[in-house]
Amino acid sequence: MSVQRLPGVVLTDHVLEVPLDHDEPGGERIEVYGREVVAAGRENAELPWLVYLQGGPGCPAPRPLGRESWLSRALDDYRVLLLDQRGTGRSTPANRQTLPLRGGPGEQAAYLAHFRADAIVRDAETFRRRLAGEDTPWSVLGQSFGGFCTVTYLSRAPEGLREAYVTGGLPGTDASAADVYRAAYPRVARKNAAHYARFPEDVPAVRRIAAHLRAHEVRLPGGGLLTAEAFQALGLMLGSGNGSPTLHHLINEAWVTGPAGPELADAFLHAVQGHLSHATTPLFALLHETIYGQRSVDPGPTGWAAQRVRDGLETDAAFDVDTALAGDGPLYFTGEMMYPWLFDTDPALRPLKETAQALAERTDWPDLYDTERLAANEVPAAAAVYFDDMYVDTTHSLRTAERIRGLRTWVTNEWEHDGLRVSDGAVLDRLIRTVRGEL
Repeated sequence: MSVQRLPGVVLTDHVLEVPLDHDEPGGERIEVYGREVVAAGRENAELPWLVYLQGGPGCPAPRPLGRESWLSRALDDYRVLLLDQRGTGRSTPANRQTLPLRGGPGEQAAYLAHFRADAIVRDAETFRRRLAGEDTPWSVLGQSFGGFCTVTYLSRAPEGLREAYVTGGLPGTDASAADVYRAAYPRVARKNAAHYARFPEDVPAVRRIAAHLRAHEVRLPGGGLLTAEAFQALGLMLGSGNGSPTLHHLINEAWVTGPAGPELADAFLHAVQGHLSHATTPLFALLHETIYGQRSVDPGPTGWAAQRVRDGLETDAAFDVDTALAGDGPLYFTGEMMYPWLFDTDPALRPLKETAQALAERTDWPDLYDTERLAANEVPAAAAVYFDDMYVDTTHSLRTAERIRGLRTWVTNEWEHDGLRVSDGAVLDRLIRTVRGEL
């Protein structure tokens, strides 16, 4: 067990072996990693535990550099466990390098079917029993997809929870994958409209880049293919507080003049690669639509729902590259949507294309939420719902909030989806005080 010290904090590594399939405890086992964080000087204090569940899916927990951001507020009251959800970070990895060890695409997809919120919750319960004690509940903080996991926690193992905090992550418990994207495209369209109203000069700038990408094959430094549709995927950043100006600066630094005339700058292509590559988060792309699969909602496959909704003419025509370029209006960026072509353009995902297809075709996903248990919930809980959230639908979140007994919501447009990270602890402090009845 390794211990490190950084400014204001003491970090301790924990690695546990857990079953790949918790329903088969004698079967294959994988490692899951968690990083304990405690305020310096309080290492031996009797503090309650708070487990942090990261957004994603498929993203590791944050790597603290010291006492910072929301973690600083949490350490006032808790001993924190930053959990690297299975397949991410220092847990047994699942990526293009390791998944072929499972066999072919079908075997890989069957393996990854055990990487959803239900398994993550059971991993967390294994850590709780080891660190806090069999009969000692702990608190949970779930950001974004981590909030989805928290609602699964309240459904599957509420006896393990002392209190629950959710930021930007109340899922639509009765929403299918297609429902999620039917609600998402209008939200993303509004973010685009707001961006272009703020930076009207980006309309011709974006059109120029997209037209160039339609006419030329452009490779990113790492070998990825930058198509016009891949360029649109930069819109993922529009859901963060500083995403719009960041995108604006990127767009307006796209060109240099070389011997053959104007061309896309190396610096631009390098920056774009940093935003688009899934080399560090392959499960984000592979598992994204699976998190919405539930047999009681839709027993069929998720079936590339984002693409199906887009193809079904249920989206604004401004999302279609050729339609937009044929006119004189703006071309819209997309958001948190995973499309089949992504597994052709991204080298980190290309070897996993058939695996992604097998997951998209998989049917009869087990339910993640227990509506009866949620309706009878006794765990003190509070959730921040960001009114202008681009990633999680506010209507879905508030409908779910009504179905969780005792959950108190704070609906705000003061923050975007990344409010927990950028608010210097204000969002978490508000939820803590809400649960304690101080607000």
